[in-house]
Amino acid sequence: KWTIARGRGIATVDNKQVRAEIGIVIDIPVEAKHRIENIGDTPLIFVEVQIGDYLGEDDIIRLEDDYNRKSSS
Repeated sequence: KWTIARGRGIATVDNKQVRAEIGIVIDIPVEAKHRIENIGDTPLIFVEVQIGDYLGEDDIIRLEDDYNRKSSS
């Protein structure tokens, strides 16, 4: 889940766009493709909460990356 703490954005979860504004909680199902974009003039800050037995990030597959981070694969 992402909880929006500051700013405004658009979250895309499995090709569905969701508005991301203060207080909004966005559910991200397991294995869902997801990303978030800041559409405001102030920084977009959100809190990510993960639940489960394994919380590592070595399973991330970057389909598109505007920030040139290295893929985990």
